[in-house]
Amino acid sequence: MSIGYASLTTGVPDTKIKSCILKNASYNKLLGLIDHNLKSLETMIDYNIENSIALFRISSDLIPFGSSPVNNLLWWEIFCDRIHQIGEKIKNSGMRVSMHPGYTILNSPNEVVVTRTIEDLNYHNRVLDSLGVNSMHKIVLHIGGVYNDKKLATKRFIDNYWRLSDSVRQRIVLENDDKSYNIHDVLEIGARLNTPVIFDNLHHQINCFNDQFDDYYWINTCRKTWQEKDGYQKIHYSQQHPLKKPGSHSITIGIGEFMRFYQNLERKDLDIMLEVKDKNLSALKCIHCLFPTNKASILEREWIKYKYMVLEKSPDIFDKIQHSLRSPREYPIISFYTDIEAALQNEYVIENSLNAATHIWEFLNSISTEKDNSSFSKVLKSFKLGKTSLTTIKNFLWRFAVKYEDESILGSYYFIQ
Repeated sequence: MSIGYASLTTGVPDTKIKSCILKNASYNKLLGLIDHNLKSLETMIDYNIENSIALFRISSDLIPFGSSPVNNLLWWEIFCDRIHQIGEKIKNSGMRVSMHPGYTILNSPNEVVVTRTIEDLNYHNRVLDSLGVNSMHKIVLHIGGVYNDKKLATKRFIDNYWRLSDSVRQRIVLENDDKSYNIHDVLEIGARLNTPVIFDNLHHQINCFNDQFDDYYWINTCRKTWQEKDGYQKIHYSQQHPLKKPGSHSITIGIGEFMRFYQNLERKDLDIMLEVKDKNLSALKCIHCLFPTNKASILEREWIKYKYMVLEKSPDIFDKIQHSLRSPREYPIISFYTDIEAALQNEYVIENSLNAATHIWEFLNSISTEKDNSSFSKVLKSFKLGKTSLTTIKNFLWRFAVKYEDESILGSYYFIQ
């Protein structure tokens, strides 16, 4: 079993994916953006390998305007060596990658939309082909809209599916959505096309076919659609954000709820893609709780990254964790993450924000000058008076840490906005 995350890496420098607006999409601009994005992707892949994350969804925005005539660069040739190098890292590490187009509607009644969808799927397939990965590395697709006639819309999807190239069809997997096509609908379509089906638990929670069957029933049913050539069965797992509309992903994966879900799985021969706002942070959390290889080392490394974020939200929980870490063998990893989750649910309080920022500055104080100290004091005073934001303080601390290349601070999740 592998546990992974989607598209972007949180709290890791040099992993941002960039784009531009249409009018600025010149040859040189696109060339520079693609070069930057491939470097970012390689940094993400390196991070995943270093942290034993073997499941990852590559952003569709990797190549700006990748399926548009605006981008006429032969990027797969221009950057052949770089892409090959990234692909070799993926294959040698045993990582499984995928892509998930955001606005592809294969069953649209508008032929222009269908043509663009086919071009977009060709682009996604080219990315994966250029990396040199096989058909176990998938392209995830929703069925699309209903257009007032679900039966006809389904027929259009099936008809248009056969317009795709063999290479694209080998990668396609279908997923239930939270509005139009429930898991039963998708399984019926998948059976007609002999295509693997991904079960998404949150989509099913909102758009349920039959509440007499639990998630595990549908996971096992979807398993039958996956053949050996497709690799391990994949599922999507997410949790509802408590304060947002149905279908909104939670900020982080609640580890207690996830562990209950995992323990009730009858089989462990499947890959779990987490869909969550904090991305790799939740992936690491779940991996560490399921497969702890060196508990004391995990707790130490993770606490270095989390501690200022926790201090900013709850000094009491900060002290509790600090105390518990004095005896790491007696401090369960699940309890560690549960305590962190409890802290992060708290609202920001000015006094706590000032406390955390001051702690970081004191840590950096050995390399600061009198001028630096004066500047920081002015920023703090301005914040206390309500004349500047917490973001300004964090940006000041970040710039200072970058200037003096302090890796322990630069790696802190405190700076995640």
